[in-house]
Amino acid sequence: MLISNWPNAIAHVDADCFYASCEQLRRPDLKGQPICVLSSQDACVVAKTYDAKAAGITTGMPVWEARKLLPQANYLSADFRYYGLISDKLFAILRRYSPAIEEYSIDEGFMDMNGLRSLYRKPYQAIADEIRTTVRHEVGITVSVGISVTRTLAKMASEYNKPDGTTIVAGRRIHDFLKHVSVRDIPGIGGNRQALLNKFDIHTAADFADVPEREIKRLLGKAGTDLWHELNGTPIYKIETEARMPKSVARTASMGEVTQDKQTIHAHLLNHAMRLSKELITKRLTAGQLTVFLTLKSFDKQADTSDLPYPSADYFLLASEAGRALDTLYDPDQFYRACGLIAGDIAVRQSGSFDLFQMADQQREEKHLKLLETMHIINHKHGDNVIAICGAMQKRKAEGVMGRFAYPVLECS
Repeated sequence: MLISNWPNAIAHVDADCFYASCEQLRRPDLKGQPICVLSSQDACVVAKTYDAKAAGITTGMPVWEARKLLPQANYLSADFRYYGLISDKLFAILRRYSPAIEEYSIDEGFMDMNGLRSLYRKPYQAIADEIRTTVRHEVGITVSVGISVTRTLAKMASEYNKPDGTTIVAGRRIHDFLKHVSVRDIPGIGGNRQALLNKFDIHTAADFADVPEREIKRLLGKAGTDLWHELNGTPIYKIETEARMPKSVARTASMGEVTQDKQTIHAHLLNHAMRLSKELITKRLTAGQLTVFLTLKSFDKQADTSDLPYPSADYFLLASEAGRALDTLYDPDQFYRACGLIAGDIAVRQSGSFDLFQMADQQREEKHLKLLETMHIINHKHGDNVIAICGAMQKRKAEGVMGRFAYPVLECS
């Protein structure tokens, strides 16, 4: 263990029940009531309040199962655009205190705290408490803050005193802190790894840190030894202030039903294509590869991967490829419960990335992207799906009625 308290200082700031807290923020009448926020298809629970968790509801649980456990809870459709706006306010406050911020996810981030005690002439406890108070007053949600000498310890510290708490773990206090933490609560230790470690009499995080490094390497490999160093106060994982290029971007969901209807599956795929295109356009990325998958009633998966003719973020190209893949994968004798798209070979979008023989494609894509960007701007300002491409809307046509248009007809609400 360390012989000094602060050879390094990292904070982990984690919003408490973020999606549910955002819903309570705009609907004060929900304060004190159990809330479950649902996936984009309202098929499963993606977030919940602590009282819903206490009732046995877990993340990923089908909504029908959650309603059996807690029928009186408020089951709300997710509004990720709104959650993103609240997240922006949260991180704007964190950047007042430190310019070195890693946005780890929409509701949590890491801060480089080195030198801030001297700058603010306050101990880390006071700085952390001030951050929590500022977020509560200016944003209207609560956060928990953990500060320690490594990322892993800081994250464990923020979890230790939730909700709306501060936990400081200085170098000389690491072992005392770890004695009170189960090995299951070490980030990266799941149920299977916990069972393995328990067999070797490793039950607490302190047990894990006290085991010789060679034994952890034998049991868990390099990932385990990285955690071992972090728990013993040696930083392995650095704060990354620059966003990393994703290896892939996925848009998937349950369909909310088990169906054989090809048109229903196609409608869901078109919706995923629109969501995927929006993500790529917003982040100025392109995809060079597209994987389309279908999940059977048995939970087995079928997939089709193809290279796009050119790097693209164009909904119309993604939708066309999704339709082609569906024709390949679809079996009328099977029942399907979910589907999705995964964009691979991700790159930063560059103008003029087409070769001489693709000029017509380039001109067509530029027109499409202008249309799509304008549509996303309107929806961002006035609300999701105020304007939408009809082909990407999940509306079932009446039986026997043939739609004249697929896309690019627009519908405004």
